[in-house]
Amino acid sequence: MKPVSNPLSLVVIAFAALLVGGCTTLVQVPDETNSASVTRVEAEAGYARVLEQHVNERGEVAFEALRDDRSNASGLSALERYVRAIGLAPLDGFASSDARLAHMINAYNALSMYNVIASGIPETHAGLAKVRFFVTRRFLIGGKPLSLYAFENDIIRKVDEPRAHFALNCSAVSCPILPKRIFTASGLNEELDRETRAFFARPENLRVDDTARTIFFNEILSFYTEDFAPRHAPTLIDYAARYVSRDLPRDYATAFTPYDWTIANQRRTQSSGGR
Repeated sequence: MKPVSNPLSLVVIAFAALLVGGCTTLVQVPDETNSASVTRVEAEAGYARVLEQHVNERGEVAFEALRDDRSNASGLSALERYVRAIGLAPLDGFASSDARLAHMINAYNALSMYNVIASGIPETHAGLAKVRFFVTRRFLIGGKPLSLYAFENDIIRKVDEPRAHFALNCSAVSCPILPKRIFTASGLNEELDRETRAFFARPENLRVDDTARTIFFNEILSFYTEDFAPRHAPTLIDYAARYVSRDLPRDYATAFTPYDWTIANQRRTQSSGGR
């Protein structure tokens, strides 16, 4: 979700929150009698099986199938166990910065997935639904109630790793593709590079229009410009050029493709026969 960078935006967000319900909601996850005996590592392994079972190569989730899957190993209960583990795992309790960031990326993606199901599997995040999904609905994360918006902007972005933006998935069509496997502490640098290169390889995320002398980017690069340039590269074009095989003209203008907030649900492409 687009970060808030000025007081007026904060007022708009607050007013929208009042319109959609007036207060925040802590999303409750059904408890299990043996949930306390499941370690975070075991719960994360269950989430990995959920990804393998219910996410396709386009990063779309079979949300209805996951909701209705009652298998203990890779169904909804496995996702719920991981959501509970996210709530209990202190964010300062990891052995390395890579382990912490990998956990936070996996946690954000799993919470987003669960939020879609807990929200009744809507068609889109657009409009006021975006405020409900990202702002007024909160989850227990490391023992603290946080919205997805706060988790991303107040915690994950503070790590100052711009490639994380291409690993975080909010379940919308214009989001970076959700991988079928989890992010790991041991391979995080390579995994973030992989996802960043995959992101910029998609024409909907980076398109060069030589006639207009313009490079069109996914709006993520507009939402979080300060995280890329000038902090990590002179311009957005310079930043993207690190991850593409072709040369990008540095003297072209930049523009942004409107974000598609439609839920990345496999049902959507199955009913239309594909993209």
